Amino acid sequence: MAQLLEAAAQVFCTTGYTTASTNAIARAAGVSPGTLYQFFPNKEAIAIELGDRLMHEMREAYGEALAPVDPATPLEEAIGSAVDRFMAFNTDHPVFFALMHGPDVPGRMAEAHDQLHTTVIGRIEALLGSLMPGADPADVTRTARVCLGVYKAGLELVLAHQGAERAAYIQETKDVLVRYLEPLVGDRLGRT
Repeated sequence: MAQLLEAAAQVFCTTGYTTASTNAIARAAGVSPGTLYQFFPNKEAIAIELGDRLMHEMREAYGEALAPVDPATPLEEAIGSAVDRFMAFNTDHPVFFALMHGPDVPGRMAEAHDQLHTTVIGRIEALLGSLMPGADPADVTRTARVCLGVYKAGLELVLAHQGAERAAYIQETKDVLVRYLEPLVGDRLGRT
């Protein structure tokens, strides 16, 4: 099963979910289509199993990345740590992005992704709320959504590049977030 899921991840990343086929997945796994069908009835079942496993890992990674921040932590360090964790997960599992942002995401996966998105926004709002006391809740929500939008835009660029260019896009994403949040959180982070 692990071999099939690994092959499916490779095929989904290469061809996209929509154009992937069970025959291509079986070929990439080095097994016959009949062997694949012993474990999965169709491509959607493979994608859902893969998505469920990745979603579980993603929740853990996002939970760690969005943990409360010590007020003595400089803003650049807090953002850098969170972005590094998010980016590491996505660069280690590029199929997650391919499955969750493709044009034909299986329904159950789309629902799980929407729930994860809502949870992530809530965690970002909680962090920002502690850094922006007295701010209007609508402003905090908007700021959280902009932060996630900036991250997602940066992630697309990161996943499209390798090596030094990838590292440069990760740094640019961090820089944009720091410059955006600095005037909003003021001196609340980085105090000793």
